[in-house]
Amino acid sequence: MSENKLDRPELQIALDTFDMPSALRPLNAAVSKVDVVECGTVLIIAEGLKAVREVRALYPNKTILADVRIAEAGAVISRACFEAGANWVSVVAGASLTTVEQVVKVAREFSGEVQIELGEHYDANQARRWREIGATQVIVHRSRDAEAAGKLTWGKDDIDRIRELHGMGFKVTITGGIKVADIPLFAGVPVGVIISGRGIVQAKDPLTAATELRDTIEKVWPQ
Repeated sequence: MSENKLDRPELQIALDTFDMPSALRPLNAAVSKVDVVECGTVLIIAEGLKAVREVRALYPNKTILADVRIAEAGAVISRACFEAGANWVSVVAGASLTTVEQVVKVAREFSGEVQIELGEHYDANQARRWREIGATQVIVHRSRDAEAAGKLTWGKDDIDRIRELHGMGFKVTITGGIKVADIPLFAGVPVGVIISGRGIVQAKDPLTAATELRDTIEKVWPQ
C-alpha cells in the first residue's frame, strides 16, 4: 500500500479515572467521535471489570480495550476481560512468550486481539516473535512521567519504530499526551490508533476536544 493510501488511524479515548461517573461523563459526551474506548489500568484497578461490562452495555458496537497490562496468568486474566465484553487486551512487553501465547489462544476464542505495550527499550527480534505467536497490535508511547518532566518528544526514532513494526504486520497505536498539534508529525506514517486520554477526559468540552482530534486525523490521512 502506498503511503498516500494509508488507512486512517482510529481515535481511542483512554478512561483512566478512579470511578465510573468521572469516566462516563466525558465518554458519553465524546463517544460519537471515537472508535475505541479504553477502560484504562487505573479505572479497572478502581472499579474492576465492572468498568468493561458497563461500557459494553452502553455502547455495544464500540471496540473496547481492557488495558490490564497482563504480565502473567495470561489465560485467566484475558478470559475474564473478554467475558466482560472487551475486544482487545493489553500485555506488557516483559511478559514471557508463554504468557503471550496463552493470551493469544484465549483471544482467538473470542475473536479478540492482543496488543503488546512496548517499554522504553525495543527489541525488534522479540517483536517479530510476538507477531509469529499471533499478537496483532503494539503500543508505542511516551512515558507519562517522562513527558511531565519535559524529557521526551516524538522524533525520527519513533517514526522509524512505527514503520518497522507496521512492516512486521502490527497495527501500531501511539500514545503519550498526544495533542492536535502533534498529529501532523505523523503524516504519511502507518499509525493504526491514536490515543487521547487527558486531552479529552479533562477537557472543558470533551466533544469539542474529540472533534478537533478527529478533524485533524481526517486532514492528515485523507481518504
